Parts: sequence; structure tokens; C-alpha cells
Amino acid sequence: MTRYDPEPTTWRMDPQGRSAPQIKHVGYDIGVVGNGRTCALIDHDGSVVFMCLPDFDSGAVFCDLLSNGNGGKFAISIENGKTIWQRYEHATNVLVTRYESPAGGFEVIDFMPRYRLSGEDSEPCNPPDLVRVIRRVWGRPRFRVVYDPRLEFAKHETTSHVIGPGRIKSTVTHRFDHSEIYESVYLHTDMDVHAVLNGHTMELDEERFLLLSYNDKLREPTHELIQLMLTKTRAYWFNWALHTTRPPRYQETVVRSALALKLMQFGPTGAIVAAATTSLPESIGEVRNWDYRFCWIRDGSMAVSVLRRIGHADMAHRFVDWVMDTVPTKDDELQIMYGIRGERKLEEHTLDHLDGYMGSKPVRTGNAAYHQKQHDIYGAVMDVIWQTLPHFARRFDQVEEVWTAVRSITRAVERQWKDPDRGIWEIRGDKRHFVFSKVLCWVAVDRAVKIATALGRHPWAEQHRKLADEIKADIHKQGWNEKIRAYSQSYGSDLMDASNLLMLDYGFCEPDDPRFIATVQKTQEDLGRAGLLYRYRGQDDFGEPTSAFTICSFWLAKALVRIGRVDEGQKLFEELIDCTNHVGLMAEDLTFEGRRQLGNFPQAYSHLAMVDTALAINAARGWTEPMDLSETAAY
Repeated sequence: MTRYDPEPTTWRMDPQGRSAPQIKHVGYDIGVVGNGRTCALIDHDGSVVFMCLPDFDSGAVFCDLLSNGNGGKFAISIENGKTIWQRYEHATNVLVTRYESPAGGFEVIDFMPRYRLSGEDSEPCNPPDLVRVIRRVWGRPRFRVVYDPRLEFAKHETTSHVIGPGRIKSTVTHRFDHSEIYESVYLHTDMDVHAVLNGHTMELDEERFLLLSYNDKLREPTHELIQLMLTKTRAYWFNWALHTTRPPRYQETVVRSALALKLMQFGPTGAIVAAATTSLPESIGEVRNWDYRFCWIRDGSMAVSVLRRIGHADMAHRFVDWVMDTVPTKDDELQIMYGIRGERKLEEHTLDHLDGYMGSKPVRTGNAAYHQKQHDIYGAVMDVIWQTLPHFARRFDQVEEVWTAVRSITRAVERQWKDPDRGIWEIRGDKRHFVFSKVLCWVAVDRAVKIATALGRHPWAEQHRKLADEIKADIHKQGWNEKIRAYSQSYGSDLMDASNLLMLDYGFCEPDDPRFIATVQKTQEDLGRAGLLYRYRGQDDFGEPTSAFTICSFWLAKALVRIGRVDEGQKLFEELIDCTNHVGLMAEDLTFEGRRQLGNFPQAYSHLAMVDTALAINAARGWTEPMDLSETAAY
């Protein structure tokens, strides 16, 4: 039996003799559990440092991650000991943290319930609950629970009190904006409830549990019920992961990223949040801190493509259905982002009472970018529709609605493609003629023509093919900068932009196109630093970016692979996946020095790009992707 050793470097095996992941100090030593309603971020010391209830975009119950000790947390600590490792159970989103002391050791098993109530076709059960099982491994370890919920981002006092055997109720009566509200959460446990509430030390002589819920439970949780929930949740995740297509190379990376993406799909609607958090900074001490608990439409085309290719077409279809239910019809304006239930107004507020992650203020809720005009959104939506047209073609009424949306979006492109916009990076200053926005306008019309042809609307297709050709010719003429021998960030600019690396993915050019190859080279030269990539250089609304945008480095790796520089692209990719944290998760940004993770976490776009690049490398090495078995994919 493994015993406690004061030197952490001596720990190399877990109790089953398997190699245990060692903590990488990459900024976010945090695991995440979730179930499609919300997520909980749990650091390597076993403390819940960020969690919103009941949904991703709700007020935070714990936000110690964004404060200097006054945001609330849910911690479990061992007397005279420490945590020695943290890992996911194989092919699941069940997180295990191991504690050791001279007196004994235990494991905390964290999960959010997700399972089917009956039958394979039933909707998964995913209540807004966090379950923490404390399982004794050896000895008689002593431990304490710090249960300190501070609802609605800790702006006002939360009152917690015992309301019965094994039950604690916590309430708050005001929101962060001082408006009146009634919110509450309930903690159920089989331990001494007063010892839990007051943080007293206890001896662990048998398995114990803590169940935190947004709802007061009508059926009192028992040890047997907790075990049943855990067993069924494990089975759900393992079965879901089993349906994930695993290429010969990077199987664990693909599966872990797929599981992370599944965590971030909002079950009730199918929307995919950009990240589980708000206001984790792109750079320490700066103000690029945004709320990512919403759904950006532009992420859709990559999400749909990647999810279908790794065996989860139904997950992709649920997202597409949400898109079609959310995007406006006829002459309504299309937004770049929406709330996870389709909300259009995402008003931005600052929470000045919170210090921010490592002092990086402000902390924000909401996102003012929702009202920005970004023309790339048209191409993103149209590409999603084109990829999944067979899904809609099953019902005549649905395909008619799709055709209406296609024509409406095309009309918007026809009216606006010559106008400047804010671009993919949501520049809050002056509008410009961004090359990538023009490329996505071309994508919108190109896919519209393909859709029209597939639906037998040939005269319409011929008419609008001329528009696609006009946009493409304009990009070749004004987007190509002969001085720098590359497609630049915007018309007339000498600056580069990493988003132009996606030209090939969207079919704007071929892998052997000399202009695209030159653009890849110039992007690497101008935006590369220490093996990573800026998304762009130069001043914007908040100064000059100082960190690497993770997805851009993946875009470069894939572009290198696609143009034939496979070894170079693969080397870059492997260096990037080495930047994942100790449980395989990735944030939005990396520092150039030390490659510390920053930005919101975990970032869906980063994991999508990770999978996409892994598939590209496998394909370049001779692997053939299996057929898309859409009808049998698990959701």
C-alpha cells in the first residue's frame, strides 16, 4: 500500500499501480466537472473555485478564482497532509483528487449527475447538482470541509443555516446590480451537518458524501442513491466516449477534448458555450477580461465539422437546430453571439467588488460584443447549413425554413459585403475592411449557391454565383498585398492576421495556391514568437496584445500540414498539446514565456482546433476517416 511521503516528487503511482498524472504548473491546475447544465472548476487542492447554478450563465455560487479570498469556495482539506494527484477516471468526466497524510489517505470523487432514466433513447437526466464523494483509502485520516457559498458573485451577504438533519440552505436576496432577487442552494450530506457548516475537523472512518443542488431534494439523498448516480454517470460518459472516433495518433487528446466539448453543450437547447468561465484575463493585470458563457455563432462551422467527423453527429445536429431556432428570418439582424437559450441582449456589467484573477480587473458579466457588426457571421451560419443540409432534408417544412434563411442571409451579404466591420477579433475601435470578413462573405454566397443547386433552384444559383465571383475577385485584388507578398489583415494594411490561415479550410483556395503558401509563411514570420502565434500585432482598443491566442497556433500547425510541411506542423502541434494542464484541458491563451495558460477556461474553440489539427495530421500520415454514421452516433 502506498504511504505518505513528505516529498511530492516521490509520488509516481496511484493505488492501482497506474502512472498518476503529475501536476503541471501551467497556470490553471484545475479540473472541470459538468453535465450539460453547468460546470464546476475544482483546483488541484480539491477546492471548488468557480461554479454557477443552475446554469452556465447564472450567478456564481463560488468565484474564489476571481477574487482574493472573498468570492466563496467549497474546499476539502486533510489534516497534516496534502493532495498528491488529480485525474479523470478513464474516458469520463468524473474527477478524482487524492489526499495523503501520515494518518491515512482518501480520494474525493467529483461529478455532476448525467445519465438516462430509462432506455437508450430517453433524454439524459442532468440536474443542477454537484456530488462530492469522500472515499477512505487507508488509515484514519482527519479532514475538514470549508463550505462557503457566496451567491450572485459574492456582492451581498449569503446566509447559510441548518434546516434539518444533513441539510444546509444558503440564500441571498440581492443581485450584483443591487436589484432584489431570491436565490438559494441546498447542501445535503451524511456527515455531521454542524461540523460541515462550521468547518470543524472530522475523522474519516467510512465513505461520506456532499451533494450541492440548486433544488431542494424531495427524495433525501442516501449513500445507496449517491452510488447509483455515480455508477450511472460513469456508464453514461464511458458509453459516450466509446462512440468517439479515435484516430491512430493522439487518441487520448481527441477523446479528452471531445469530453470537454460535451461538457460545454447546454443540454436544454444544444448551444455550446465558448468557455465555462468569465473574466479570466488574456494577460495578467490587463483589462482583456470577457464573459464567455455564451454561444458564438462563428464557432458553429468548425464545431459541426469536427463533431460529425469524430462520431457525434447528433451533438452537431442539436447545435444546428439551436442555430436555426435562434437566427432571425427575413430582414431581422443576425448577431454574432446569443445567450444559451437564444437571448439577444447580453448587457455587460462590471463587478467592481471582485479583485479579478491575480488582480486582473474588471470582472464582467454579459458581453457588449453582442451588438457588433461582424460580416464573417454570415459565412459561418451558411457553412453550418450546407454541412448539415441532409439533416434538414428529412422534413419538407424544415428544409423550406432553411431555404428561407439561406435567401435572407444572402440578401444581407449582398447589401453589406462592401462595408467595413469589426472583424473576427471583435475590435471595438474603427471599422475596417477585414480580409477574413470578406472571405466569409464569399463563403456565405458560395454555400448558398451549393444549397440552391441541391434544392433544384438552378436559376437562383446561377444568378448568385456571379455575386460569389465578384466577392472573390475583390479579395484577390484588394486583400492581397503585393508589398508584403501575402493576404493582409485588412484592405490597404501591411499587418498580418492569423484568421487568414483559415482560407484553405473554407475552400477559398487550394493547398498548392502560391498566394496561400506565401501567406502561411508570412504569418509565421510576422506573428510567430517563441513557437506560438499572435492573432495579430499592432495597437487595438486596449493596446497591443501580449499573449498568444491558442487556437491561432493550432491553425498554423494545420495550415503547415495541409501545404505539405507535415513534420513541421506535427512538431508544433505536439508542443501545443504539451501545454494542456495536468488533466488535459486547454484555455484560450498562452504566455510566450513559459507557456502559462491564460484566458477563459476550458475554451471550446481551443479544444475544437486541437481535435481538428489531430485529424489533419492523421490524414496526412495516411489515415482515412471512417464514414459519418450520423444515425447511430450517441448523444
